[in-house]
Amino acid sequence: MDTPKKGSSIDANDTDTLNGTAAKFVATAEGTALAYGSLVLMALLPIFFGALRSVSSSKSKNSSDMPETITSRDAARFPIIASCTLFGLYLFFKIFSQEYINLLLSMYFFVLGILALSHTMSPFMNRVFPANLPNKQYQLLFTQGTGESKEEIVNYEFDTKDLICLGISSVVGVWYVLKKHWVANNLFGLAFALNGVELLHLNNVSTGCILLGGLFVYDVFWVFGTNVMVTVAKSFEAPIKLVFPQDLLERGLDASNFAMLGLGDVVIPGTFRHVILKKNSRTYFYTSFFAYIFGLGFTIFIMHTFKHAQPALLYLVPACIGFPVVVALVKGELTEMFR
Repeated sequence: MDTPKKGSSIDANDTDTLNGTAAKFVATAEGTALAYGSLVLMALLPIFFGALRSVSSSKSKNSSDMPETITSRDAARFPIIASCTLFGLYLFFKIFSQEYINLLLSMYFFVLGILALSHTMSPFMNRVFPANLPNKQYQLLFTQGTGESKEEIVNYEFDTKDLICLGISSVVGVWYVLKKHWVANNLFGLAFALNGVELLHLNNVSTGCILLGGLFVYDVFWVFGTNVMVTVAKSFEAPIKLVFPQDLLERGLDASNFAMLGLGDVVIPGTFRHVILKKNSRTYFYTSFFAYIFGLGFTIFIMHTFKHAQPALLYLVPACIGFPVVVALVKGELTEMFR
């Protein structure tokens, strides 16, 4: 089945669209099913595990693990800030060399990706690290001034397990910078998504509705109303999306015709799911989880029906808000849910 050309509608501000690629390539039914099934699975993993980890991080006494809480005011401003950033990138790519901008972005995401992947691997490393090996403690401390006027600038504590995570993540980072391989891209992308869901919290359900509603308008406007998002998407090289090749069965790991899903379409609905898990029963959490699968599946269906890339939030937002609201109405708990 034919799909839209690569990068035809990707949002560079992390609220991407679902997209397929078919430049001189017709994906088989098996390849298409494998690609989109894998994307849905990759999207669900950070949402589910990020929400579970966020419950633990919110109880943590370590200030570095404490989540960032998004208020209704932050949610209302976010689409405006995202729009300014998107348009700013558009102007940069119009004025300056694309090669140099992407070089700077590669270095930035190289550092950010290593830190995100290290943080993601940390709980797993704590479980598999051999008990008979010494786990030494380290401290990185930078101060300013002397005597009573001394002030801490950086005070970071870590151990041997953290260093191992950092080493493995650095290998992935070098692989991504040198090869831009889709597997390395996905490792960084999954790490970004999981950390986003884990560390970004909404203070209540109403804030989530404001955020999703604003980004719904943002996504639709920049995808259908202008060519800004398309231009930035074609120029922007960064692990801000999950990708999976539709020609994997034919070409293996060297495949190059990708279906893709932006991280914003994972993180933003994921944070909404977390506030439902935290404030309400698991019934609403699993309802919103099913709603996300339904919205993503419907996006794929519409994309293949009209042979055009779609802004995923156009379908995810009504599903992620509508399903829990309907359940709350049936149970007579609508007021309680929003409270």
